[in-house]
Amino acid sequence: MIEKNYQSARKYWNKLAERLKTEGSEQTVTNCHQLKLEAADGKMRLTDVADAQTMLRIVQSVPSKKAEPIKQWLAKLFNYSTF
Repeated sequence: MIEKNYQSARKYWNKLAERLKTEGSEQTVTNCHQLKLEAADGKMRLTDVADAQTMLRIVQSVPSKKAEPIKQWLAKLFNYSTF
């Protein structure tokens, strides 16, 4: 199950990155970096990471109602943080 979710997420991220580049938002994609984080299987794997501002820009580009709770959470984060 974890492998299937990983593959689905990876494919979605690659497609989103392509779309962002096509739309001229390449900066958002390049603001994402990779860090080695521990995966569910205990191995250290390179994982795409981004700050809250970049995440908000990425999530705003997702054309799905399912993204709305994440958008609201990030908006609250911006209200309580200084960048």
